[in-house]
Amino acid sequence: MLAKLVIAAISPLGTALLLGTAGLALAAGSGAARRRAGLALIAGGLAWLALWSTPLASHALRGWLEERAGPRAVEQVPSAAAIVVLGGAVRGARPPQRLYPDLGSAADRLWHAARLYRAGKAPLLLLSGGNAHEDEAPEARSMSQVLRDLGVPQEALLLEAGSVTTAQNAAASARLLRQRRIDRVVLVTSALHMRRARALFEREGIQVDPAPTDFEVVDRPLRLRDGVPDAEALEGSARAIKELVGAFAGR
Repeated sequence: MLAKLVIAAISPLGTALLLGTAGLALAAGSGAARRRAGLALIAGGLAWLALWSTPLASHALRGWLEERAGPRAVEQVPSAAAIVVLGGAVRGARPPQRLYPDLGSAADRLWHAARLYRAGKAPLLLLSGGNAHEDEAPEARSMSQVLRDLGVPQEALLLEAGSVTTAQNAAASARLLRQRRIDRVVLVTSALHMRRARALFEREGIQVDPAPTDFEVVDRPLRLRDGVPDAEALEGSARAIKELVGAFAGR
């Protein structure tokens, strides 16, 4: 709960609400200086929210983070003893409506993991993801089902099904890896998420060869409407700020 509150507070919307609330409290008090300070906080909150609502700012921050992850072709990824695939890409089956795992926007993680396995980059895939949603199977189990459908044999899959955050992914995966005397892995996750995930795994003593996927921002010409606030851009900015703050905290 505390982590969720912190994440909400550092998001552009959360920060704007905090500044606006503080500004209203000041403006409601007596004294011209307090009212000016309150109005300044309110204006600052609105400006901050407006900035990160624009595709121009959102794409710039997300693109910078993704560039630091570094796109790598399969042949550029070194071989290792294991490939670690982080959850966040699939939700479990939930009959009677959802009979099979539901692929999310980050499902490229599973495709890329299967691609790396078929290329012979590692004999073992460690799938890390627990039960983040009530009444659903742990995500690692759903990831396993999808990867088997993609041709990865069951004996090549190792499941870590107890973690629900990236920090827990890293700690639980590191324990399983150390049991097998593995201290270096290929890490598969979304490019936006790679910086934070890598920091957390390295904090656990695991050397990481990044294999990022699911790139959101690609080269494209600047458009006039990129300066117009957009709900999707705001959501993307919130995720990018979370990743940036989390990467520093992980280190």
